[in-house]
Amino acid sequence: MKPKPSASVLRVLAALGLSLVLLGGCKKREPEELAGAASEPAAAVRQLASHLQRNDLVAFARDAVPPDMHARLETAWRQGEARWPLSELPLEDKLVPMLAALSAKGAERTLQRSFDRQFARQDRDLREAARTLGLFGVQYVKNEGDYTREERDHYAQVIAALSDWAQQAPLGDPALARATLAKLAPAARRSGLASDEALSQAGMQGSLHRLTPLFIETKATFARYGLPLDSTFADLRTGLVQQQGDTATVRIHYPLGEREIDTVVSLERRGKNWYLTDYLRHAEEALSASEADMEASTPSISPEGDPQTP
Repeated sequence: MKPKPSASVLRVLAALGLSLVLLGGCKKREPEELAGAASEPAAAVRQLASHLQRNDLVAFARDAVPPDMHARLETAWRQGEARWPLSELPLEDKLVPMLAALSAKGAERTLQRSFDRQFARQDRDLREAARTLGLFGVQYVKNEGDYTREERDHYAQVIAALSDWAQQAPLGDPALARATLAKLAPAARRSGLASDEALSQAGMQGSLHRLTPLFIETKATFARYGLPLDSTFADLRTGLVQQQGDTATVRIHYPLGEREIDTVVSLERRGKNWYLTDYLRHAEEALSASEADMEASTPSISPEGDPQTP
Protein backbone atom coordinates (compact mmCIF):
# COMPACT_ATOMS: atom_id res chain seq x y z
CA MET A 1 0.00 0.00 0.00
CA LYS A 2 9.67 -6.77 2.66
CA PRO A 3 12.63 -7.72 4.72
CA LYS A 4 14.36 -11.08 4.49
CA PRO A 5 16.10 -12.80 7.42
CA SER A 6 19.55 -11.28 7.72
CA ALA A 7 22.14 -9.98 10.18
CA SER A 8 19.89 -6.97 10.73
CA VAL A 9 17.26 -9.31 12.15
CA LEU A 10 19.80 -10.56 14.71
CA ARG A 11 20.60 -6.97 15.67
CA VAL A 12 16.91 -6.26 16.17
CA LEU A 13 16.53 -9.37 18.33
CA ALA A 14 19.57 -8.38 20.39
CA ALA A 15 18.19 -4.88 20.90
CA LEU A 16 14.85 -6.37 21.90
CA GLY A 17 16.53 -8.63 24.43
CA LEU A 18 18.40 -5.69 25.94
CA SER A 19 15.16 -3.73 26.15
CA LEU A 20 13.48 -6.57 28.01
CA VAL A 21 16.30 -6.59 30.56
CA LEU A 22 16.14 -2.83 31.04
CA LEU A 23 12.37 -2.95 31.44
CA GLY A 24 12.53 -5.66 34.08
CA GLY A 25 11.39 -8.46 31.85
CA CYS A 26 8.11 -6.84 30.83
CA LYS A 27 6.68 -8.35 27.68
CA LYS A 28 5.57 -6.23 24.79
CA ARG A 29 1.82 -6.41 24.39
CA GLU A 30 0.66 -7.48 20.97
CA PRO A 31 -2.02 -5.27 19.41
CA GLU A 32 -5.46 -6.60 20.24
CA GLU A 33 -7.51 -7.95 17.38
CA LEU A 34 -10.51 -5.92 16.31
CA ALA A 35 -13.99 -7.36 16.58
CA GLY A 36 -14.82 -9.44 13.52
CA ALA A 37 -11.17 -9.96 12.54
CA ALA A 38 -11.91 -13.55 11.50
CA SER A 39 -14.57 -12.54 8.97
CA GLU A 40 -13.92 -12.98 5.24
CA PRO A 41 -14.16 -9.24 4.39
CA ALA A 42 -11.66 -8.32 7.13
CA ALA A 43 -9.32 -11.11 6.04
CA ALA A 44 -9.45 -9.89 2.42
CA VAL A 45 -8.07 -6.49 3.45
CA ARG A 46 -5.31 -8.04 5.54
CA GLN A 47 -4.34 -10.27 2.63
CA LEU A 48 -3.65 -7.24 0.42
CA ALA A 49 -1.48 -5.68 3.15
CA SER A 50 0.37 -8.98 3.52
CA HIS A 51 1.17 -9.03 -0.21
CA LEU A 52 2.72 -5.56 0.09
CA GLN A 53 4.73 -6.54 3.15
CA ARG A 54 6.10 -9.56 1.22
CA ASN A 55 6.80 -7.38 -1.84
CA ASP A 56 4.44 -9.43 -4.01
CA LEU A 57 3.01 -6.77 -6.30
CA VAL A 58 1.76 -9.39 -8.76
CA ALA A 59 -0.32 -11.10 -6.07
CA PHE A 60 -1.63 -7.73 -4.87
CA ALA A 61 -2.97 -6.90 -8.34
CA ARG A 62 -4.36 -10.42 -8.73
CA ASP A 63 -6.31 -10.37 -5.47
CA ALA A 64 -7.42 -6.73 -5.54
CA VAL A 65 -9.90 -7.26 -8.41
CA PRO A 66 -11.95 -10.16 -9.82
CA PRO A 67 -10.25 -12.41 -12.43
CA ASP A 68 -12.30 -11.08 -15.38
CA MET A 69 -11.45 -7.48 -14.48
CA HIS A 70 -7.80 -8.42 -14.01
CA ALA A 71 -7.72 -9.84 -17.54
CA ARG A 72 -9.27 -6.68 -18.97
CA LEU A 73 -6.75 -4.54 -17.08
CA GLU A 74 -3.88 -6.62 -18.48
CA THR A 75 -5.17 -6.00 -22.01
CA ALA A 76 -5.63 -2.27 -21.39
CA TRP A 77 -2.11 -2.10 -19.92
CA ARG A 78 -0.55 -3.71 -22.98
CA GLN A 79 -2.42 -1.26 -25.18
CA GLY A 80 -1.03 1.63 -23.12
CA GLU A 81 -4.51 2.71 -22.08
CA ALA A 82 -4.41 1.95 -18.32
CA ARG A 83 -1.80 1.65 -15.60
CA TRP A 84 -3.85 0.26 -12.72
CA PRO A 85 -2.76 -0.55 -9.94
CA LEU A 86 0.03 2.05 -10.34
CA SER A 87 -2.73 4.62 -10.77
CA GLU A 88 -3.57 4.07 -7.08
CA LEU A 89 -0.28 5.78 -6.21
CA PRO A 90 -0.10 9.53 -5.52
CA LEU A 91 1.38 11.47 -8.44
CA GLU A 92 1.09 8.36 -10.60
CA ASP A 93 1.49 10.49 -13.73
CA LYS A 94 5.05 11.27 -12.56
CA LEU A 95 6.02 7.60 -12.28
CA VAL A 96 7.38 7.14 -15.81
CA PRO A 97 9.40 10.40 -15.74
CA MET A 98 10.80 9.32 -12.37
CA LEU A 99 11.77 5.91 -13.76
CA ALA A 100 13.39 7.58 -16.76
CA ALA A 101 15.34 10.01 -14.54
CA LEU A 102 16.58 7.25 -12.23
CA SER A 103 17.45 4.96 -15.14
CA ALA A 104 19.47 7.55 -17.04
CA LYS A 105 23.22 7.09 -17.34
CA GLY A 106 24.98 8.89 -14.50
CA ALA A 107 21.67 9.50 -12.70
CA GLU A 108 23.34 9.16 -9.31
CA ARG A 109 25.63 12.12 -9.97
CA THR A 110 23.09 14.21 -11.87
CA LEU A 111 20.33 13.84 -9.30
CA GLN A 112 22.76 14.35 -6.41
CA ARG A 113 23.92 17.65 -7.91
CA SER A 114 20.30 18.72 -8.27
CA PHE A 115 19.61 17.73 -4.69
CA ASP A 116 22.66 19.62 -3.43
CA ARG A 117 21.56 22.79 -5.24
CA GLN A 118 17.95 22.72 -4.08
CA PHE A 119 17.61 20.79 -0.83
CA ALA A 120 20.94 20.01 0.86
CA ARG A 121 20.90 21.17 4.48
CA GLN A 122 17.72 23.16 3.90
CA ASP A 123 16.14 21.45 6.88
CA ARG A 124 14.14 24.42 8.14
CA ASP A 125 12.67 25.15 4.70
CA LEU A 126 11.88 21.47 4.12
CA ARG A 127 10.14 21.18 7.48
CA GLU A 128 8.06 24.25 6.73
CA ALA A 129 7.21 22.92 3.26
CA ALA A 130 6.13 19.59 4.79
CA ARG A 131 3.94 21.39 7.30
CA THR A 132 2.35 23.65 4.69
CA LEU A 133 1.77 20.86 2.17
CA GLY A 134 0.28 18.71 4.91
CA LEU A 135 -2.21 21.40 5.90
CA PHE A 136 -3.09 22.09 2.25
CA GLY A 137 -3.39 18.39 1.41
CA VAL A 138 -5.71 17.62 4.31
CA GLN A 139 -8.01 20.51 3.41
CA TYR A 140 -7.98 19.52 -0.25
CA VAL A 141 -9.02 15.91 0.24
CA LYS A 142 -11.64 16.94 2.77
CA ASN A 143 -13.32 19.45 0.46
CA GLU A 144 -12.16 19.03 -3.15
CA GLY A 145 -11.51 16.32 -5.70
CA ASP A 146 -13.46 13.21 -6.68
CA TYR A 147 -13.23 11.16 -3.49
CA THR A 148 -15.72 9.06 -1.58
CA ARG A 149 -16.43 9.94 2.04
CA GLU A 150 -14.33 6.98 3.16
CA GLU A 151 -11.42 8.08 0.96
CA ARG A 152 -11.59 11.64 2.31
CA ASP A 153 -11.38 10.43 5.90
CA HIS A 154 -8.59 7.92 5.18
CA TYR A 155 -6.47 10.18 2.97
CA ALA A 156 -6.73 13.11 5.40
CA GLN A 157 -5.31 10.95 8.18
CA VAL A 158 -2.53 9.59 5.96
CA ILE A 159 -1.50 13.05 4.74
CA ALA A 160 -1.38 14.38 8.29
CA ALA A 161 0.76 11.42 9.39
CA LEU A 162 3.15 11.84 6.46
CA SER A 163 3.42 15.56 7.12
CA ASP A 164 4.35 14.89 10.74
CA TRP A 165 6.97 12.36 9.64
CA ALA A 166 8.46 14.64 6.97
CA GLN A 167 8.85 17.47 9.49
CA GLN A 168 11.11 15.19 11.55
CA ALA A 169 12.87 13.24 8.78
CA PRO A 170 16.43 14.17 7.70
CA LEU A 171 15.29 15.12 4.20
CA GLY A 172 18.13 17.61 3.72
CA ASP A 173 20.95 15.17 4.58
CA PRO A 174 23.29 14.97 1.53
CA ALA A 175 24.94 11.73 2.66
CA LEU A 176 21.59 10.03 3.10
CA ALA A 177 20.45 11.28 -0.30
CA ARG A 178 23.62 9.89 -1.86
CA ALA A 179 23.09 6.49 -0.23
CA THR A 180 19.47 6.49 -1.40
CA LEU A 181 20.32 7.30 -5.02
CA ALA A 182 23.01 4.62 -4.99
CA LYS A 183 20.26 2.08 -4.30
CA LEU A 184 17.31 3.45 -6.25
CA ALA A 185 19.04 4.21 -9.56
CA PRO A 186 20.42 0.68 -10.16
CA ALA A 187 17.06 -0.83 -9.19
CA ALA A 188 15.29 1.42 -11.69
CA ARG A 189 17.78 0.51 -14.44
CA ARG A 190 17.34 -3.21 -13.80
CA SER A 191 13.60 -2.87 -14.30
CA GLY A 192 14.12 -1.73 -17.89
CA LEU A 193 10.90 0.30 -17.59
CA ALA A 194 11.97 3.83 -18.44
CA SER A 195 9.14 4.57 -20.87
CA ASP A 196 5.44 3.99 -21.46
CA GLU A 197 6.37 1.77 -24.40
CA ALA A 198 8.47 -0.47 -22.17
CA LEU A 199 5.63 -0.76 -19.65
CA SER A 200 3.16 -1.70 -22.38
CA GLN A 201 5.48 -4.29 -23.86
CA ALA A 202 6.07 -5.91 -20.48
CA GLY A 203 2.37 -5.99 -19.63
CA MET A 204 0.83 -5.42 -16.23
CA GLN A 205 2.03 -8.61 -14.58
CA GLY A 206 5.48 -8.41 -16.16
CA SER A 207 5.89 -4.74 -15.21
CA LEU A 208 4.87 -5.33 -11.60
CA HIS A 209 7.33 -8.22 -11.40
CA ARG A 210 10.15 -6.08 -12.79
CA LEU A 211 9.26 -3.15 -10.51
CA THR A 212 9.49 -5.32 -7.39
CA PRO A 213 13.22 -4.64 -6.71
CA LEU A 214 12.54 -0.90 -6.96
CA PHE A 215 9.58 -1.29 -4.61
CA ILE A 216 11.84 -3.06 -2.11
CA GLU A 217 14.43 -0.29 -2.31
CA THR A 218 11.72 2.36 -1.97
CA LYS A 219 10.48 0.78 1.25
CA ALA A 220 14.07 0.55 2.49
CA THR A 221 14.51 4.25 1.69
CA PHE A 222 11.49 5.21 3.76
CA ALA A 223 12.87 3.09 6.60
CA ARG A 224 16.23 4.92 6.42
CA TYR A 225 14.33 8.18 6.73
CA GLY A 226 12.41 6.94 9.77
CA LEU A 227 9.20 5.56 8.22
CA PRO A 228 9.24 1.72 8.40
CA LEU A 229 6.40 0.77 6.06
CA ASP A 230 6.87 -2.93 6.74
CA SER A 231 5.79 -2.27 10.32
CA THR A 232 2.76 -0.47 8.96
CA PHE A 233 1.75 -3.47 6.86
CA ALA A 234 2.62 -6.03 9.54
CA ASP A 235 0.71 -4.24 12.31
CA LEU A 236 -2.39 -3.51 10.23
CA ARG A 237 -5.51 -4.82 11.93
CA THR A 238 -8.98 -5.22 10.51
CA GLY A 239 -12.42 -5.96 11.92
CA LEU A 240 -15.92 -6.34 10.59
CA VAL A 241 -18.23 -3.39 11.24
CA GLN A 242 -21.21 -4.59 9.22
CA GLN A 243 -22.10 -7.16 6.57
CA GLN A 244 -25.31 -7.20 4.59
CA GLY A 245 -25.53 -9.70 1.77
CA ASP A 246 -22.77 -8.96 -0.72
CA THR A 247 -21.62 -5.69 0.88
CA ALA A 248 -19.58 -5.12 4.01
CA THR A 249 -17.85 -2.39 6.00
CA VAL A 250 -14.45 -3.12 7.53
CA ARG A 251 -12.54 -1.10 10.09
CA ILE A 252 -8.80 -0.70 9.46
CA HIS A 253 -6.29 0.35 12.10
CA TYR A 254 -2.55 0.69 11.46
CA PRO A 255 0.47 2.73 12.56
CA LEU A 256 1.98 5.30 10.20
CA GLY A 257 4.88 7.25 11.61
CA GLU A 258 3.88 8.60 15.00
CA ARG A 259 0.15 8.38 14.29
CA GLU A 260 -2.43 5.60 14.39
CA ILE A 261 -4.67 5.53 11.33
CA ASP A 262 -8.22 4.42 12.10
CA THR A 263 -10.73 4.32 9.27
CA VAL A 264 -13.38 2.21 7.56
CA VAL A 265 -13.62 0.86 4.02
CA SER A 266 -16.40 -0.71 1.98
CA LEU A 267 -16.12 -4.09 0.28
CA GLU A 268 -18.20 -6.00 -2.25
CA ARG A 269 -18.45 -9.72 -2.80
CA ARG A 270 -17.95 -10.82 -6.39
CA GLY A 271 -18.33 -14.55 -6.75
CA LYS A 272 -16.75 -16.12 -3.67
CA ASN A 273 -14.28 -13.31 -2.90
CA TRP A 274 -14.39 -9.86 -1.32
CA TYR A 275 -12.90 -6.74 -2.90
CA LEU A 276 -12.41 -3.14 -1.81
CA THR A 277 -15.15 -1.06 -3.40
CA ASP A 278 -12.81 1.86 -4.11
CA TYR A 279 -10.34 -0.41 -5.92
CA LEU A 280 -13.17 -1.82 -8.03
CA ARG A 281 -14.37 1.69 -8.84
CA HIS A 282 -10.91 2.97 -9.75
CA ALA A 283 -10.16 -0.08 -11.90
CA GLU A 284 -13.51 0.21 -13.68
CA GLU A 285 -12.92 3.92 -14.33
CA ALA A 286 -9.53 3.09 -15.84
CA LEU A 287 -11.11 0.44 -18.04
CA SER A 288 -13.98 2.70 -19.11
CA ALA A 289 -11.56 5.44 -20.14
CA SER A 290 -9.41 2.88 -21.97
CA GLU A 291 -12.33 1.36 -23.86
CA ALA A 292 -13.70 4.80 -24.75
CA ASP A 293 -10.32 5.78 -26.18
CA MET A 294 -10.19 2.57 -28.19
CA GLU A 295 -13.65 3.17 -29.64
CA ALA A 296 -12.77 6.77 -30.53
CA SER A 297 -9.64 5.66 -32.38
CA THR A 298 -11.35 2.83 -34.31
CA PRO A 299 -12.68 3.88 -37.75
CA SER A 300 -16.39 3.22 -38.20
CA ILE A 301 -17.77 1.53 -41.31
CA SER A 302 -20.24 3.40 -43.49
CA PRO A 303 -23.26 1.63 -45.06
CA GLU A 304 -21.28 1.49 -48.31
CA GLY A 305 -18.48 -0.29 -46.53
CA ASP A 306 -16.03 2.64 -46.49
CA PRO A 307 -14.14 3.38 -43.26
CA GLN A 308 -15.24 6.63 -41.69
CA THR A 309 -12.85 8.56 -39.50
CA PRO A 310 -14.57 9.74 -36.28
